[in-house]
Amino acid sequence: MTVLVHNTQLGRMERFGRDPREPMPYADETMTAGEFRGRSLSNLVWTTSQAMQSWVAFRRLWSSPIYAPYIFKRIGEGGHAAQSQHYAGTAFDVGQNLTNARRALMRQLATRSGLWSYVEPAYLTPTWVHFDRRLGPPACDAGYPLQRQGCIGVYVCILQDALNLVTGSDLELDGIFGYATCEQVRAFQALNRLTADGVVGCSTWTALTNQAVGQG
Repeated sequence: MTVLVHNTQLGRMERFGRDPREPMPYADETMTAGEFRGRSLSNLVWTTSQAMQSWVAFRRLWSSPIYAPYIFKRIGEGGHAAQSQHYAGTAFDVGQNLTNARRALMRQLATRSGLWSYVEPAYLTPTWVHFDRRLGPPACDAGYPLQRQGCIGVYVCILQDALNLVTGSDLELDGIFGYATCEQVRAFQALNRLTADGVVGCSTWTALTNQAVGQG
């Protein structure tokens, strides 16, 4: 399988070939590529170096194995909200095998650690623990950040993936917002009566992800 990683420290996309049994890049033996892919059927996955480094640090703080069956999904596979961080490869749903008391401890540790951008409250995820290392600020109240030509990263991967699903385009999923991606954004915006400026803000993200989610 192929793993794309947005190296957030160096500001570049990195590509790795991985057997599912091999460790994820930046994961230091704490997670295999197959575990990261989980129930996704995709042979292409993506994440950020920041998210994997946060996982490694949190795994060390917890100091025992963490059951993590739900991490990566492509937007066409669905299973999550339209602008879910799982489609970005930066979200972890974990601890389904723990007692409520142990999940509460894990949630508290995740919050106190400062490693995560967001830790979901227990009333929203009572039978698992959700934390993620999303990048922002979001273009809407929550969700994905604004993207325009010149941007790189996992949100560009989602954008390209969603455009291919919705418009029938054949963009390479490389996480680089270049001319071809911009032209497809403009075409989608025009078709959906949005300002065709090639900038993916709240309105464009909302229209595109709502059409793409679960359509793979």
